[in-house]
Amino acid sequence: MTKIAFIFPGQGSQVVGMGREFVENAVESKAFYDRADQALQFELSKLMLEGPAEELTLTYHAQPALLTTGVMVAEKLRAAGIQPHYAAGHSLGEYGALVLAGVMSFDDAVSIVHKRGLYMNEAVPAGQGAMAAILGMELEALNEVTEQVSASGDSVQVANVNCPGQIVISGTKEGVDKASIAAKEAGAKRAIPLVVSGPFHSDLMRPSSEKLQAALAEIPLSAPEIPVIGNVMAKELKDVAAIQQELVEQVYSAVQWEASMREMLAQGVDVFIECGPGKVLSGLLKKIDRSVAAYCVYDEASLEAVLEASKEWSINA
Repeated sequence: MTKIAFIFPGQGSQVVGMGREFVENAVESKAFYDRADQALQFELSKLMLEGPAEELTLTYHAQPALLTTGVMVAEKLRAAGIQPHYAAGHSLGEYGALVLAGVMSFDDAVSIVHKRGLYMNEAVPAGQGAMAAILGMELEALNEVTEQVSASGDSVQVANVNCPGQIVISGTKEGVDKASIAAKEAGAKRAIPLVVSGPFHSDLMRPSSEKLQAALAEIPLSAPEIPVIGNVMAKELKDVAAIQQELVEQVYSAVQWEASMREMLAQGVDVFIECGPGKVLSGLLKKIDRSVAAYCVYDEASLEAVLEASKEWSINA
């Protein structure tokens, strides 16, 4: 039997026009965008479909936008008969996985991730933090670099362990700049500054986690209907208490994406479908395991490609 995982992208995958074909061609798809507008009491859908890009990129807009498109795509896949056995999401994307698994409602999730973005922005206003992708360096060596820089007074730490040869660091602008230079001196192939609005998954985000914890306590959560692999420990989140702890810690902890994907591979997942704009997660998967079947669904053509491929899967066994 084919084991299928739906995976949801994080910030950076947003793009003006995301989901346009689905929204224009199906009332069921447009309903998700309408519900997001209603939950937030502003026209998020207009930002998603028309921009401007600089407004869509702001963390408190990008987070609910990506959640909305990802969940909408996942529901289109399920309506077409493709049912996931596992789910995971990169950073913000974890909320899409939790909605898919029935842990929280779509409307509550839209509201929570908008607040999550606001809390993150309040913790470190745009422009005061930074992130960079370090290529071609082992985790242990990079940890030594970030610890040395942080000890000198400029906070920086590992934020995402994405795939072999790609690790993201996060912290103050000065800390990330110094760690990038030190990493290259220590043998890293490249250090690429990321276009982000904050130092996500760093200690600088701890103040936002406290506010998020209070907000999460106000919404109902249920045990997952399908296994969700969490970012922090790269293990299945089995109950509400574990999920609450995960979502609070996740804000300032490193995303263990490579380990999460390896966990699902170990559980027998052989088809991964990225739900939402972009192909970032599909690309990372190919670097983790070149033989894996990885697809991404973001428009009608990509949906048709997955449906055609699914004819070869044993999805009804």
